[in-house]
Amino acid sequence: MKFVNPLPFVAEIDRSKQFYSELLGLRIIEDHGNFVRFDDGFALHDGASLHHTIFGEAPASHDQYGRRNLVLYFEVEDIASVFQKIGTKVDLIHEVKQQDWGQRVFRFFDPDRHIVEVGEPQ
Repeated sequence: MKFVNPLPFVAEIDRSKQFYSELLGLRIIEDHGNFVRFDDGFALHDGASLHHTIFGEAPASHDQYGRRNLVLYFEVEDIASVFQKIGTKVDLIHEVKQQDWGQRVFRFFDPDRHIVEVGEPQ
Protein backbone atom coordinates (compact mmCIF):
# COMPACT_ATOMS: atom_id res chain seq x y z
CA MET A 1 0.00 0.00 0.00
CA LYS A 2 1.21 3.48 -0.85
CA PHE A 3 -0.04 6.70 0.73
CA VAL A 4 -0.80 9.21 -2.02
CA ASN A 5 -2.08 12.44 -0.45
CA PRO A 6 -4.48 13.98 2.07
CA LEU A 7 -7.73 15.19 0.57
CA PRO A 8 -9.24 17.97 2.67
CA PHE A 9 -12.89 18.83 2.11
CA VAL A 10 -13.42 22.48 1.17
CA ALA A 11 -16.64 24.49 1.14
CA GLU A 12 -15.86 26.55 -1.98
CA ILE A 13 -13.43 24.84 -4.37
CA ASP A 14 -12.76 27.98 -6.44
CA ARG A 15 -11.91 30.03 -3.34
CA SER A 16 -9.56 27.32 -2.06
CA LYS A 17 -8.00 26.75 -5.48
CA GLN A 18 -7.22 30.47 -5.70
CA PHE A 19 -5.84 30.54 -2.14
CA TYR A 20 -3.42 27.67 -2.70
CA SER A 21 -2.42 28.50 -6.28
CA GLU A 22 -2.26 32.28 -6.28
CA LEU A 23 -1.37 33.10 -2.68
CA LEU A 24 0.80 30.09 -1.81
CA GLY A 25 2.12 29.55 -5.33
CA LEU A 26 1.23 25.87 -5.78
CA ARG A 27 0.99 24.78 -9.42
CA ILE A 28 -2.22 23.06 -10.51
CA ILE A 29 -1.67 19.92 -12.59
CA GLU A 30 -5.25 18.57 -12.56
CA ASP A 31 -8.49 20.51 -12.29
CA HIS A 32 -11.73 18.55 -12.64
CA GLY A 33 -13.99 21.25 -11.24
CA ASN A 34 -14.71 19.55 -7.91
CA PHE A 35 -11.18 18.12 -7.51
CA VAL A 36 -7.84 19.93 -7.84
CA ARG A 37 -4.39 18.35 -7.60
CA PHE A 38 -1.19 20.36 -7.31
CA ASP A 39 2.27 19.35 -8.54
CA ASP A 40 3.54 18.50 -5.06
CA GLY A 41 0.85 15.84 -4.48
CA PHE A 42 -1.43 18.07 -2.41
CA ALA A 43 -5.07 17.99 -3.50
CA LEU A 44 -8.44 19.54 -2.62
CA HIS A 45 -11.95 18.26 -3.10
CA ASP A 46 -15.25 20.09 -3.03
CA GLY A 47 -16.71 18.97 0.30
CA ALA A 48 -20.34 18.56 -0.75
CA SER A 49 -19.37 16.55 -3.82
CA LEU A 50 -16.96 14.26 -1.95
CA HIS A 51 -19.38 13.84 0.95
CA HIS A 52 -22.04 12.70 -1.53
CA THR A 53 -19.58 10.32 -3.23
CA ILE A 54 -18.59 8.72 0.08
CA PHE A 55 -21.89 8.75 2.01
CA GLY A 56 -24.47 8.93 -0.79
CA GLU A 57 -26.07 12.08 0.58
CA ALA A 58 -25.52 15.81 0.84
CA PRO A 59 -23.76 17.07 3.97
CA ALA A 60 -25.87 18.71 6.66
CA SER A 61 -23.39 21.62 6.86
CA HIS A 62 -19.78 22.61 6.34
CA ASP A 63 -19.23 23.01 10.09
CA GLN A 64 -17.09 19.88 10.23
CA TYR A 65 -14.36 21.42 8.05
CA GLY A 66 -11.23 22.87 9.64
CA ARG A 67 -11.71 21.60 13.17
CA ARG A 68 -8.16 22.29 14.41
CA ASN A 69 -7.29 18.60 14.24
CA LEU A 70 -5.27 18.45 11.01
CA VAL A 71 -2.19 20.40 9.91
CA LEU A 72 -1.33 20.83 6.23
CA TYR A 73 2.47 21.12 6.27
CA PHE A 74 4.62 22.80 3.62
CA GLU A 75 8.36 23.56 3.52
CA VAL A 76 10.22 26.51 2.04
CA GLU A 77 13.91 27.36 1.91
CA ASP A 78 13.50 31.07 2.68
CA ILE A 79 10.83 31.23 5.38
CA ALA A 80 11.39 34.93 6.06
CA SER A 81 10.60 36.01 2.50
CA VAL A 82 7.55 33.74 2.27
CA PHE A 83 6.25 35.09 5.57
CA GLN A 84 6.83 38.65 4.38
CA LYS A 85 4.93 37.88 1.15
CA ILE A 86 1.85 36.21 2.68
CA GLY A 87 1.86 36.94 6.42
CA THR A 88 -0.49 39.91 6.17
CA LYS A 89 -2.78 38.18 3.62
CA VAL A 90 -3.75 35.16 5.73
CA ASP A 91 -5.57 34.54 9.00
CA LEU A 92 -2.37 34.17 11.00
CA ILE A 93 -2.15 31.85 14.02
CA HIS A 94 1.40 32.98 14.80
CA GLU A 95 4.38 34.61 13.14
CA VAL A 96 7.65 32.80 12.42
CA LYS A 97 8.95 31.24 15.60
CA GLN A 98 11.47 28.61 16.49
CA GLN A 99 10.06 25.32 17.73
CA ASP A 100 11.56 23.27 20.57
CA TRP A 101 13.20 20.97 17.99
CA GLY A 102 14.98 23.93 16.33
CA GLN A 103 12.87 24.39 13.21
CA ARG A 104 11.34 27.79 12.38
CA VAL A 105 7.68 27.77 11.30
CA PHE A 106 4.62 29.95 11.00
CA ARG A 107 0.99 28.84 11.00
CA PHE A 108 -2.27 30.22 9.65
CA PHE A 109 -5.79 29.15 8.69
CA ASP A 110 -6.88 28.49 5.13
CA PRO A 111 -10.36 29.64 3.98
CA ASP A 112 -11.97 26.51 5.48
CA ARG A 113 -10.13 26.93 8.80
CA HIS A 114 -7.69 24.07 8.14
CA ILE A 115 -4.37 24.76 9.85
CA VAL A 116 -1.53 25.43 7.40
CA GLU A 117 2.04 25.23 8.67
CA VAL A 118 5.00 26.53 6.69
CA GLY A 119 8.41 25.49 7.94
CA GLU A 120 12.00 25.56 6.84
CA PRO A 121 13.68 22.23 6.07
CA GLN A 122 15.52 20.66 8.98
